[in-house]
Amino acid sequence: MSIAIGIIGLGTVGSGTVKILFENQSLIKKRLGCPLIIKKIAVRDPSLPRLVEVPDTLLTTDVESLFRDPDIKIVVELIGGLEPARTFILQAIKAGKHVVTANKAVLAEYGQEIFKAAKEAGVDVAFEAAVGGGIPIIKTLKESLAGNRILSLTGIVNGTCNYILTRMTEENISFEEVLSQAQKAGYAEADPSLDIDGLDAAHKLVILTTLAYGTEVSIDDIYVEGIRNIEPTDIAFAKEFGFVTKLLAMCKETEEGLEVRVHPTLIPEKHVLASVRMAYNAFYIRGDAVGDVLLYGLGAGQLPTGSAVVSDIIDLARNVLSGGSGRVPPLSYQLSDLARLPIKPMDKVVCRYYFRFSVLDRPGVLSKIAGILGQNNISIASVIQKGREEKGPVPIVMLTHEAREASVRKALEEIDQLNIVIAPTKFLRIEKP
Repeated sequence: MSIAIGIIGLGTVGSGTVKILFENQSLIKKRLGCPLIIKKIAVRDPSLPRLVEVPDTLLTTDVESLFRDPDIKIVVELIGGLEPARTFILQAIKAGKHVVTANKAVLAEYGQEIFKAAKEAGVDVAFEAAVGGGIPIIKTLKESLAGNRILSLTGIVNGTCNYILTRMTEENISFEEVLSQAQKAGYAEADPSLDIDGLDAAHKLVILTTLAYGTEVSIDDIYVEGIRNIEPTDIAFAKEFGFVTKLLAMCKETEEGLEVRVHPTLIPEKHVLASVRMAYNAFYIRGDAVGDVLLYGLGAGQLPTGSAVVSDIIDLARNVLSGGSGRVPPLSYQLSDLARLPIKPMDKVVCRYYFRFSVLDRPGVLSKIAGILGQNNISIASVIQKGREEKGPVPIVMLTHEAREASVRKALEEIDQLNIVIAPTKFLRIEKP
């Protein structure tokens, strides 16, 4: 007996998946108990050059032939984007095929529809590669930590942003310069908006939050802030205080609801996440029983992501062999038990803050700023004030004790209106995951 699979898309991830299935065929057979056979690969243009050698007989432009073929038990969607990926996934499910996808966007937007359809059709949908590339974060939340109440989950989930911030930190160069170099090196897309504006991380956080807390969360629930406005000056000042700058995706339980947010964050340089460099990803999970858990590895790329896809294919092939489905709920919780938990508004978030004020070099400047902060219940923890070397603004850098976001925004609005302040205040949040 063998299990036939059909693949939609032969780009970077598709090529990695096919390469692993070809090269590790014997190993996979020993672990699964039968061969996995690629029967068809649907592509737009069979004549295009490929990252992996594939027999022409496997290629087809007729995607629907994968759904009609009774021999194909598992369909693997690797084209990305919302449409036609959503339609293809639903067509495969309707045809009674198990589905593997690496598509975080389609799951973040249409996950409930897809998983409901799969349950009704008696098939499974697996998506380990949708978050964290080769890092097994999905399986960890669904299975390994199934007995834990998740207290918090913090992740460095976008390799492009982490690469840019690492270069800015270690080489003291501007965001624009690093981004340009990252695009030439292939670490960033020609249009990098999805990554650098935090939307890629937010899509991943939708999935992680649902898995961790069994809640129906949408992209609109997540506060999202990217890294476009990060300057080497602020990274350097943060280092003086003993902090490293990272783009973090965070979800955690509080008495006022779930906090779900993506934004640049200062974390202590001795924290384990501070050492995650370049294009690597990491997930720092705190469970009530297990304590702290760290998962670390390459969060993207041909073979790391292909590894996660193949892992899912093997899992679903085991279900085919056993004649069952639904053994592990796709979202960790039973679909009937998913609930809409309250989301804590960003204005109510409480954390420490970093401020950099650009002011005129005059007596009493610090006292005026401190006075407004005090009136808004914001307590100063540390201050660095440096004299100007040439004509121009003087930077005053502060760290606060814990303060409420709404109070911070109100105070900064007042401060930025002072005639001694000559540029909008830069601020970053500080967390200790």
